[in-house]
Amino acid sequence: MKYFYQVAGHVFSVELPEGCSVIDEMGQYEPFLTDECGQVVFSLRVVDKEHFPQIDGMTTELNQDDDGSQILAGNLHGQPFFEFQLWGRCAARLVTDNCYQHADVLLVDEPLFGINNALMVMYALSTANLQTALFHSSVVSCGGYGYMFLGKSGTGKSTHSRLWLKHISGTELVNDDNPVVRRMPDGFYVFGSPWSGKTPCYRHVSYPLGAVVQLSQAPYNKIQRLRSLTAYAALVPSISGKRWDKQVAEGLHQTENMMAGEVAVWHLECLPDEGAARLCSETIRKV
Repeated sequence: MKYFYQVAGHVFSVELPEGCSVIDEMGQYEPFLTDECGQVVFSLRVVDKEHFPQIDGMTTELNQDDDGSQILAGNLHGQPFFEFQLWGRCAARLVTDNCYQHADVLLVDEPLFGINNALMVMYALSTANLQTALFHSSVVSCGGYGYMFLGKSGTGKSTHSRLWLKHISGTELVNDDNPVVRRMPDGFYVFGSPWSGKTPCYRHVSYPLGAVVQLSQAPYNKIQRLRSLTAYAALVPSISGKRWDKQVAEGLHQTENMMAGEVAVWHLECLPDEGAARLCSETIRKV
């Protein structure tokens, strides 16, 4: 069984063995199903233990821990390798070619968690040189534009989106954790994705990117526009990617550099209140 999905205009395929039950849990991907099965940015095949390489001789390059989930990245027999863990237990293992176009995933435990992480990693890596970036961000739409809120975990990205939804007329949630940004011929757009963290918001929509707002907590509300290097620096920590891979790093750098020059980037120091949402909306929507 092979399924094709389109996210931000990029098509990828998922191949499942007969009788694999994980497809029954993948309802969040249904809005992104497509009949376009021509050129794909990557193909992911779910395999059993007998068809997955032995993990002896693996070298680890990165151990990323975030809120109970952990990603081990390394090299296995000359190919990029990832292990996705949840609360210390292996959920899935992924091995891919060096161009990030073909990959096998072994679902060990928590299959939906495992395949979600495998697909996010493959999407981020395979599109990094296509002026596309997978962000850790919350995004709303208002007045025909998309507005992205960035910040470290716990900063209040989701809270700020909820404040817009409550107090700014015409606001809708686009994605609450992993939207995609892509540079199109007429500028940057932000897209919904099948990955939205703890908030189920899986919308196949896109909007011209009106602004990016970096959030930080403060006992007051204040907003200022960031220029050049400070705008670039605000974008980098929120973009998913394997930055020690030269091919990926160069692609992301080009996208980040263009975004910093073409999209308004702001820094909002704020309280989690209505005043912050109104100040932000009234300021960034003027530009």
